[in-house]
Amino acid sequence: MPHWFFDWLKLYQDFDYELPLIGERACIHIDAATGEQLRLTQPPIKHEGSHSTTITITISSNRLTVTGNPSRINRLDNLFGYTRLTDCVAIYNAILRTYGLPEFTPCTQTYHRQNKAHQRVETYSDGAMITELHITTNQSVGQGNEEDYLRGMASQRYRHSIPRLLTNGKTVDWLPANGNRQRLIYPSMYHKAHELGLHLLPRIKKLYGADSEQYRYVKQVKRYCEQHGVIRAELKLKSQFLREHNYRYYGLFTEGDLTDHIETFINTDNQLKVNAMNLQYIAQTLLTEHIVNTTYAANTTASYALRWMHGEQFDFKHNGSAQKHRTRLRKIGIDIANRCDISTFSPIRVVSTREIVRQPLAVPDWYRRPRQLRLVA
Repeated sequence: MPHWFFDWLKLYQDFDYELPLIGERACIHIDAATGEQLRLTQPPIKHEGSHSTTITITISSNRLTVTGNPSRINRLDNLFGYTRLTDCVAIYNAILRTYGLPEFTPCTQTYHRQNKAHQRVETYSDGAMITELHITTNQSVGQGNEEDYLRGMASQRYRHSIPRLLTNGKTVDWLPANGNRQRLIYPSMYHKAHELGLHLLPRIKKLYGADSEQYRYVKQVKRYCEQHGVIRAELKLKSQFLREHNYRYYGLFTEGDLTDHIETFINTDNQLKVNAMNLQYIAQTLLTEHIVNTTYAANTTASYALRWMHGEQFDFKHNGSAQKHRTRLRKIGIDIANRCDISTFSPIRVVSTREIVRQPLAVPDWYRRPRQLRLVA
């Protein structure tokens, strides 16, 4: 089993007949000029699972859409979830059956269609189409190391996105240079124990009380995260990203196809190799890592890092030398194209002999796994 899993899934399927009404109200859309009925829509249905979990079901004529976190349905927590899309879809289909709705089916082929003249030709399939998919993993960095690790990650770029450390120091995300949310993929890392204490624990306490077995269990999950210094890493794969990589078609790709994306993201910390921001240590690291061959070259490149620390900005388009030294420094975790923020540059060392050792979080024996995971285990 992979150490990552799914914690959000949005998909739809078009059927060759109009779907039944399952709510108390519906809306008929008509063409004002001709009076022709265009489509029938219903308000979204909020399916309430146990422990305050919700799945949204939307019906528009013959299109059925379901959105939510299948790994949270009827569970107290989702520290670990489903590693197979078939398990996620099985959860959705079980809910759909209770409403007398058709089930999602895997795609077997793709085809092209054009609804109206002069409209762009689009690719469709005969099964369920995924429009958003979140994959996540829990990484252990050691008790008490979470904020130091996140500060270190806030110095690293991912793809072409710039890191942003939130003001509470508990979350890092990566955004385009213009500051807008990602259209393709939205990455983030956060302090899992803090998130559990902020959201899940108060909710379970309100639902069941402080003396309940449910509350004690969730506190045990939180303590486990604290003891191991759990960082939650998440990639939100958007519709355009899924389209470009042919991940839209449920059944026509495997979970293994997604592995490289999450592995590349969590391995961003491999470049964190600077332990102290001073000329001697940066130069020494450049030599030790065989990035440069001479002390002169190491000192010259290190001087760029010090100038960057003091607020200097470089013109990389017209200054080939600055670009060369940036390339060298990025290999040890310093990107002088970012504005220097000493509060986010962490003096931690995350290398092969690490002071902070990151590794996938193991599932404890007492953890209440989803039903399918119990069968696999």
